[in-house]
Amino acid sequence: MTVDPRLLSSLQARLVGPYRGGRVVAVAGHPTDAMTFYFGACAGGVWKTTDGGTYWENVSDGFFETSAVGAIAIAASDGNVIYAGTGEACIRGNVSHGDGVYRSTDGGLTWTNVGLRDTRHIGRVRVHPRDPALVYVAALGRAWGPNRERGVFRSRDGGAHWDHVLLKSARAGAVDLSMDTQNPRVLYAAVWEAQRTPWGMTSGGPESSLWKTTDGGDRWTDISRNPGLPRGMLGRIGVAVSPADGRRVYAVVEAEDGALFRSDDGGATWQRGSEEAGLRGRPWYYMHVFADPVDVDTVWVADYSLWKSTDGGKTFGEVATPHGDNHDLWIDPANHRRMIEGNDGGACVSFNSAQSWSTIYNQPTAQFYHVCADDQRPYRIYGSQQDNWAISLPSQSHRGVIAAIDWVQPGGGESGYIAVKPSRAIRTSSSAAPSAPVRATAG
Repeated sequence: MTVDPRLLSSLQARLVGPYRGGRVVAVAGHPTDAMTFYFGACAGGVWKTTDGGTYWENVSDGFFETSAVGAIAIAASDGNVIYAGTGEACIRGNVSHGDGVYRSTDGGLTWTNVGLRDTRHIGRVRVHPRDPALVYVAALGRAWGPNRERGVFRSRDGGAHWDHVLLKSARAGAVDLSMDTQNPRVLYAAVWEAQRTPWGMTSGGPESSLWKTTDGGDRWTDISRNPGLPRGMLGRIGVAVSPADGRRVYAVVEAEDGALFRSDDGGATWQRGSEEAGLRGRPWYYMHVFADPVDVDTVWVADYSLWKSTDGGKTFGEVATPHGDNHDLWIDPANHRRMIEGNDGGACVSFNSAQSWSTIYNQPTAQFYHVCADDQRPYRIYGSQQDNWAISLPSQSHRGVIAAIDWVQPGGGESGYIAVKPSRAIRTSSSAAPSAPVRATAG
């Protein structure tokens, strides 16, 4: 049946929530304004706070053509210049692709797409510390098949033109990129051979590799087989060069004999660090490593848990975060106690080195697999949220705001279907909003 579009012309969408965060794999902090941070939602665009995470505002709606953000970076030399790479590179079976790189020059008020539209999934963006127009992008490329718009790209003019400076093949793309901020001509890139299919996931292959450039990307050297690194097949790799000492490089490597590895000579040789299995759980989904900007021996690894080492990667301890499945961490180079972290429950800010975090229950960025409604008046809405419990909430509330007190857990997990039998729905006595949450039986 065809519906006359005139019947829908008077309808307007309104946000009913819930205000609890969804997956975030991209975070960044303003270089000089201590209360300003940004995050990229995997299904909700770019969000900004100017009060340390108390309130968040979407700043990309109306500009972005896709909603998935895989990487975000702010120019250290100009906090108004922001780059967002779309399409996440943590390629779940339900991963959403992007349409290239967006740039803002006014602190997120407006955005322009500056190309690389067929990169599809971007894992990292790095900006030169003194030149906001010199930017590098690590692109995985298409998750579901081969393409050549993958690898490392460089622009010297803010995205007006791009040079394809590193391409391994049409089957392997770049998922991580780290720049030596003391000598920004030195960069390390992790290339990952991977592909999604409708029935499975292939992570790793002969083209997975670790690369280094010392001339800003003109020439690259494969350092994957340098002494100390695994000798067999490689999978996904995370890499971080220490801002405190450019000779110190950390890499967390997916391999049969994988581990956390450390180099003290710029990647020429490596020594084996922690073999803690929790650093490499589900490597196709994680493998994120971050070096402290002040202490050369402090390194963080984001996995299901957030891990921290203070002895150069020999041992690690778990750090509490508001939600599991941790993906990104930005640490202020000027104050390493100030940070923002992204996980499957949203983005959270800390001003005390991760001893406490801002709430993730102020971000309406949840990803829902399935949504349905019952026939009550007012009706209730049911859905299954990624990495969270299924939820039911009213379409309106006598309180005005639909708050957490109105939420009901109807049963079921993150990806299940919910169907409400009409005869079993609990109805209110009038058409007015209910005075308390109404439970319904799923069947």
